[in-house]
Amino acid sequence: MKEIIKNRILRGIATKPIMGSALNISPDNESIGVELKEIIKSRFGRSFHIREVDTGSCGACESEIIATTNPIYDIQRFGVDFVASPRHADALLVTGPVSKNMLVALKKTYSAMPEPKIIITLGDCARDGGIFKGSYYIEGGVNSVLPVVLHIPGCPPQPTDIIKTLLAFLKQS
Repeated sequence: MKEIIKNRILRGIATKPIMGSALNISPDNESIGVELKEIIKSRFGRSFHIREVDTGSCGACESEIIATTNPIYDIQRFGVDFVASPRHADALLVTGPVSKNMLVALKKTYSAMPEPKIIITLGDCARDGGIFKGSYYIEGGVNSVLPVVLHIPGCPPQPTDIIKTLLAFLKQS
């Protein structure tokens, strides 16, 4: 404990404030989040649960999904939760092209979901295979396997784009 206090005194405050020009956070993120929370509450009466599946991506889309849950964006406080089981999910979020290895797992995850099944693809690879399109090891985009309802474009999409696209989708449906 003495070591921690000593380091705190010697180094000072090591964290940066969340709001600032260096982070490129728009001031309306809070209002977007509040609007998202209201729509989720009115539509679901609780949180919006998402099961995420990576079917063969490079990992960039997963990094951006993780960023939506960090303290800067904190999508969970607005009512979006990522769940471990498809049985608890309202939506299935798929990243990456569908590789032959993941085809059966993706279909099993989809069949385990309760109705109504909302399928969301995230990133250009999930839409049509992206840079992996035409590879011998790729089945194609997710829409060739499952009925996709929403696509979030980008390579990879930024966390604000993910949140805004989810908000727009939930507003219209």
